Amino acid sequence: MSLTGKTLFITGASRGIGLAIALRAARDGANIVVAAKTTEAHKHLPGTIYSAAEDIEKAGGQALPIVVDVRHEDSVQAAIDAAVARFGGIDILVNNASAISKTGVEDSEMKRWDLMNQVNTRGTFLASKAAIPHLKKAANPHVLTLSPPLNLDPKWFAGHVAYTITKYSMSMAMLGMAEEYREAGIAFNCLWPRVGIATSAIEFAVGNSDEMRKCRKPEIMSDAAYRIFTKPARECTGNFFIDDTFLYDEGVRDFAAYKNDPTSKEWRVGMFLPDGDVAPEGSL
Repeated sequence: MSLTGKTLFITGASRGIGLAIALRAARDGANIVVAAKTTEAHKHLPGTIYSAAEDIEKAGGQALPIVVDVRHEDSVQAAIDAAVARFGGIDILVNNASAISKTGVEDSEMKRWDLMNQVNTRGTFLASKAAIPHLKKAANPHVLTLSPPLNLDPKWFAGHVAYTITKYSMSMAMLGMAEEYREAGIAFNCLWPRVGIATSAIEFAVGNSDEMRKCRKPEIMSDAAYRIFTKPARECTGNFFIDDTFLYDEGVRDFAAYKNDPTSKEWRVGMFLPDGDVAPEGSL
């Protein structure tokens, strides 16, 4: 199965993991809706919906850049309607847009809480809700959300309660929707990285380029996402995938190409990994 002619609606696709997923699908000749807010490059964060669209078309896909604020129903619905008008439907939704502020309770400004809650929780629910009527008509419909497995160990809450709540809410939405739409044949899955992903947004947030050496490239996430999309939706739903474990199960054995710095011997291990989870042999 390939993504030729499929239409992907990707939130936050102007850069980073969202753009990497778009480019991987574009190589098959997919249609990509670049649904994001950035129309002018940020001084620290390169990439706009228009530059992303250019890259997608150079890679072999068709692109529709649309200014979307996932917090607002009218904005999301208008973008969904435009996507359907342009490409005739929606086959895949990627809930990639996310806000992050890892602060303790007393240091968490309520405006930051509101932003994370509206983008992460509301945005994921809203985009999914708006896309579902069209996904019901697709041949192999998938919704993929970039959110973690539901690990209730208190260590993943302490120090960043607000952020954890909103990321877990994205995962809970997928868990519930996977069951609610099981008979309809729409797949709802989550994908999460074992190791930090080297994106400009993370580098800006961390403020330490040395930490980026310990990360993997976004392509490990896009390769995993691609393999999820090409699975039969009725047979692949309700999962919390970890990128390298999933790829290993798919037969991938060479993970060296995903290293952001081939010379680095250290890894920036990610958050929320299940207790006792072990990286696949030879992947790190």
